Amino acid sequence: QVQLVESGGGLVQPGGSLKLSCAASGFTFSMYAMGWFRQAPGKEREFVSAISWRGGSTDYTDSVKGRFAISRDNARNTVYLQMNGLTPEDTAVYYCAARFRVASTSVEDYPYWGQGTQVTVSS
Repeated sequence: QVQLVESGGGLVQPGGSLKLSCAASGFTFSMYAMGWFRQAPGKEREFVSAISWRGGSTDYTDSVKGRFAISRDNARNTVYLQMNGLTPEDTAVYYCAARFRVASTSVEDYPYWGQGTQVTVSS
């Protein structure tokens, strides 16, 4: 049974930082590309970042480049999203997702999803 469990979300002031974690189980984590997506109220789920199965390649949506950093620790079956310089526009539920080997920016390409963790950026 594949499980992805996000943690690390919360309330943070504009300009602040958070580090999200996603703990994986039930599959061979090191063989899967991992992605982070987010969904704000009334909006469609959108791509944020992805990392290749070997960890050597990363991708980011333009609005988070230079502020967010994705990483993975295959020994701990965990993927991370370091979020710096947060703005109210980053407020959303953040989801971790997994797909076999090849990373993608498309929601439809990921078969496995976590339950989400809320990130709220407000003063």
